Amino acid sequence: MYKYLFGPVPSRRLGMSLGIDLVPKKVCALNCVYCEVGETTKLTTDRMEYIKYDKIISELQQFMSSRPKIDYITFSGSGEPTLNSRIGEVLAYVKQNYPDVKTAILTCGALLSSPQLRTEILEADVILPSLDAATQAIFNKINRPNPNLSIDTYIKGLIDFRKEYKGQIWLEVFLLKGYNDTPEELGLIKEAILKIEPDIVQLNTLDRPGTVEGLIAMTKNELQKIKDYWDISDVEIIASAAQRTDIDSYNTDIEGRILATIARRPCTLDDLNQILGIHVNEINKYLGALELNKKIKSTTLKRGVFYELIDK
Repeated sequence: MYKYLFGPVPSRRLGMSLGIDLVPKKVCALNCVYCEVGETTKLTTDRMEYIKYDKIISELQQFMSSRPKIDYITFSGSGEPTLNSRIGEVLAYVKQNYPDVKTAILTCGALLSSPQLRTEILEADVILPSLDAATQAIFNKINRPNPNLSIDTYIKGLIDFRKEYKGQIWLEVFLLKGYNDTPEELGLIKEAILKIEPDIVQLNTLDRPGTVEGLIAMTKNELQKIKDYWDISDVEIIASAAQRTDIDSYNTDIEGRILATIARRPCTLDDLNQILGIHVNEINKYLGALELNKKIKSTTLKRGVFYELIDK
């Protein structure tokens, strides 16, 4: 059983993706209201070796020794991977030892204002940052950042990184009703996108419970209207979780284990993580698909969000 690796998990964007967790749950620079991993427990911009380099490399060597079929090694996990001060060294090791496997970094993008960090991650094949706001008020509302962060610095970091980085930038914009969907905010986000010049813009919305009750997802039709309103090339709407079951890497055995566990009693994400020994990010992939396919339902209680079977 691996502690810092998870998957490979099915990803529409990255195919069969092996995840590397570089920080403990949930160390992040943001505390986004929609985060499916849960509330941020350490809200920080301080970079350090949260998980030791040697421990990560040891697990990676063990996993890769079996020559698994994977498309990407992805730096993501339970928090913000760029907070680990040795991310550049881990990336360099992967590129040197597994040159046939592409690398991706899922990041909130909040730390890209750091020239040091930007240099460290230049060799990644794909960077997937987020941008959910263009004004400080909405940034504070939806992303709930560390007090050291400003939206202007955040956006400038993305612009500066684009100038230096030769790989692919896939920029995700997560939209919620009543948060960042006003014409004014959407117009300013569009202006920022045009300055950042990402290769792809991915519109996303809620398909799993977030950290705040009462969040309302955008409909696919509403996302399409925003896409049309922006009139920017290479904008795509992220497929719903239900469509993950069509991906070749979707593991029906994992789905079955989750369903069997929930059948015994309702469970939270953390319960399933402890019982099954599967990383929370991997479990989340399947919970989203199961919920949209109406096999399970979620209920928010005092201890968290519980999942249970839907009686048929």
